[in-house]
Amino acid sequence: MAKGRHWVALWLVAFLVTTWLVYARQTAAIRAARELADLRARRANLDGHRADLERRIRAAESRAVLVPRAQARLGLHLPSDSEIVLVPAPSGSH
Repeated sequence: MAKGRHWVALWLVAFLVTTWLVYARQTAAIRAARELADLRARRANLDGHRADLERRIRAAESRAVLVPRAQARLGLHLPSDSEIVLVPAPSGSH
């Protein structure tokens, strides 16, 4: 049968193992929390960048930008009323 000092040593080892497990778990939790905070910051940054790109796309697609570019680069012009021809849609019979 184990003597008193063996029980004390056994309890000490059990305490140290438990303490080490708690420490390791807390360290992993802190590391995960830091990674999560970093990922959230990165996502916020990417969302801001995406919003800026979408704003720039909308601006580039606007008539105020496209008409001058078409006129300068392609030699196009806005049609006058006399140049617009309306073609009626075909009727339902083929």
